[in-house]
Amino acid sequence: MVAWAVSDHAVLKELLTDPRVSKDPRQHWPKFINGEITPEWPLFTWVAVNNMFTAYGGDHKRLRKLVSSAFTARRTAALRPRIERMAADLLDGLAAAPAGGVVDLREEYCYPIPIQVICELFGVADEAMREDLRRLVDSIFNTAASAEEAASTFQTMHSVLSDLVALKRETPGDDMTSVLITAREEDGSRLTEAELVDTLLLMISAGHETTVNLLDNAVHALLTHPDQLDLVRKGAASWSDVIEETLRVQAPVASLPLRYAVEDIEAAGVPIKKGDAILAAYAAAGRNPVSHGQDADVFDVTRVDKEHLAFGYGVHFCLGAPLARLEAEIALPALFERFPDLALAVPTEELTPVASFISNGHRSLPARLSGATATVG
Repeated sequence: MVAWAVSDHAVLKELLTDPRVSKDPRQHWPKFINGEITPEWPLFTWVAVNNMFTAYGGDHKRLRKLVSSAFTARRTAALRPRIERMAADLLDGLAAAPAGGVVDLREEYCYPIPIQVICELFGVADEAMREDLRRLVDSIFNTAASAEEAASTFQTMHSVLSDLVALKRETPGDDMTSVLITAREEDGSRLTEAELVDTLLLMISAGHETTVNLLDNAVHALLTHPDQLDLVRKGAASWSDVIEETLRVQAPVASLPLRYAVEDIEAAGVPIKKGDAILAAYAAAGRNPVSHGQDADVFDVTRVDKEHLAFGYGVHFCLGAPLARLEAEIALPALFERFPDLALAVPTEELTPVASFISNGHRSLPARLSGATATVG
């Protein structure tokens, strides 16, 4: 399968707001309509789900409005104390490790906060279900998986999420799954069963994997650029600067499938025919020298223009962006304040990326903890 990869920041930004570009393969991708794209295709889950991720026009507006009723600013802001407690508890656990030992910060810090937050937000209390969801989401983002594994993951994920819906119908609570079950438009329409399950798939998977990568990449950037960390500690730059520059130079989602040309269009003078598939290359766009200068690949927290497309743009802008930023603005300073002498345990060239052209992070982030400060609060 061939797709146009758009890596120029300005061109991609324009395409993301172009009404002649769709995310609905059922309407606008001939290969899907003709049955050429089957569940055996490794990326089938990324294009076949029924939720706002693959919706277009009025259908997307309807689905986003229903989901937005659950992802309110109030719900996000109310999570701050809980996230602070999570970070403190995890740091206490790290501080209890043997002195001079090596810990995997991705596994033991960057991952637990987002997965706990998203599971609590959606009412996933059962530990076994949480572990299943984590394993399945990792598999969904693993673009090196075989066709058989991808198909099995899709089916198992639907089964697990259907069980969650059944549980919340029986015992609803103050969580987003319960809200989505009851959410309805003014005309009385609500999410269909397929839309509900696939919306949960979208929100739970994208709601934590991307934040894991944001934390992972930010920690790595600061440990490999001590001069930039020093600027933050001196007050010459903020943690918000760290977050936004990380999102620009190391987008948590490297490339996102797929969009489709509704009619013949042109992008930067290149003709894209009706029905052609388009891949949003977010990581490349963030480093585009045309938009960010010849040092676009340099991590610089003092950079004036940190504009990025890491959370998308236009009508498909990520609803969870405020939550991801909140988690990062709590987790990052807490880590570096608790462990001021934190250092990578291996040369950065020995780090291995996750097995994905979609997810952008490290398989592990080994570090040495030393000089821990006393617990605060």
